[in-house]
Amino acid sequence: MKVILLEDVKSLGKKGEIVSVNDGYARNYILPKKLGLEATGKNMNDLKLQKNNQEKIARENLEAARKLAGELEKGQIELSIKVGEGGKSFGSISGKEIAVAVKEQMNLDVDKKKIQLKEVIKTLGEHMVPIKLHSQVTAQLKLIVKEEA
Repeated sequence: MKVILLEDVKSLGKKGEIVSVNDGYARNYILPKKLGLEATGKNMNDLKLQKNNQEKIARENLEAARKLAGELEKGQIELSIKVGEGGKSFGSISGKEIAVAVKEQMNLDVDKKKIQLKEVIKTLGEHMVPIKLHSQVTAQLKLIVKEEA
């Protein structure tokens, strides 16, 4: 019997795959546990429509990420930290502060978890901050750190 898997099944296949299994295995295990559907014409068509819809959504998300990356790379944000004598900084700038600054200064929403800082920023000057917006899109945001007055 041919079955369309609704979930990943160990040693059988991944979600969305069409696999061939014994009739008893399908009737007694896969179908009752809702792990798969019988591969009828209607179910095959539904699967095809679902895959097309998922591909369309993935393309839209990728396009939106590229657009946001373009906007982020055009602009820059400015933040300030306290600095003592000898240029020693009293504090640092983290991903959360950068995300808030992007919202305030550029009016764009960026999740703080997507900001890929290797370590917090503790020095004055210009820094390039990588922001991973999508698995295929990483933007470079220009951050200028100034001395707090």
